[in-house]
Amino acid sequence: MRLGITMPHALAGGGPLGADTTASTARLAERLAFDSVWCFDAIGRGFMLPDPLIALSVAASVTERLTVGTCILQVPLRRPVELAHRILTAHLLCGGRLLLGVGAGSTKADFDAVGVDFATRMQAMDEALVTMRRLWNGQPVGAANLTPWETAKGGPPLLIGSWNGTHWIPRAAKEFDGWIASAAKTSYATLKDGIRRYREAGGRRAIVTNIAADLGEATATMPDDAPFHLRCDPATARTRLERLADLGFDDAIIVPKSHTEAVLAPLRALLA
Repeated sequence: MRLGITMPHALAGGGPLGADTTASTARLAERLAFDSVWCFDAIGRGFMLPDPLIALSVAASVTERLTVGTCILQVPLRRPVELAHRILTAHLLCGGRLLLGVGAGSTKADFDAVGVDFATRMQAMDEALVTMRRLWNGQPVGAANLTPWETAKGGPPLLIGSWNGTHWIPRAAKEFDGWIASAAKTSYATLKDGIRRYREAGGRRAIVTNIAADLGEATATMPDDAPFHLRCDPATARTRLERLADLGFDDAIIVPKSHTEAVLAPLRALLA
């Protein structure tokens, strides 16, 4: 199973993020042999997250092999043609290493912040994905035509973010390049059921993100119906990751408590 980490959205003391922090974290992740780095997407939560496509373009520009990904980009918050253009640009700048995790969003505050109807987000995402895929393949959509270079044609691999969606998990398997589950509010039992349905539908790449980790916390039991996390000792954390691998997940994306080498190196060693 591949192991990735989420990127920082602020300095350790809460100060504003700069290009140097993003670049140094990406370089450190690559040096420690993590497989990927990922960015979240949120607007209007009372704190600022960097635009994931910009942050990942910076990360890719200073590394050579790291996969970079969004987990997840909320498609309905943007206009589809403009978003398709930005994604195609990031796909080029990342040298083909971008994995685009997308979703409809689940937090109404994000939609209120940009004046978009929360209730129609599922339909909006469905329609936007059709538009963006057509544009990435060089097809016109109304007056829009991105005329992509051949090296960028088709756009990045597209993965669907869904906690436990009866609608989106089968579609992720049949129509897209992968499925991203979230451990933040999802239990081991839910993950087990989700990947069973995903594999039965023919799904390929399966990723678990939002895995909170703190190897210094006191270890407590984690029932199968409780949120999945790695706030425990290293041996227990290793066992929990192995359980995910045994279920058939291809990637685990950890949210570290900080991005220092002292914190990240033991996390990487869990699956060394």
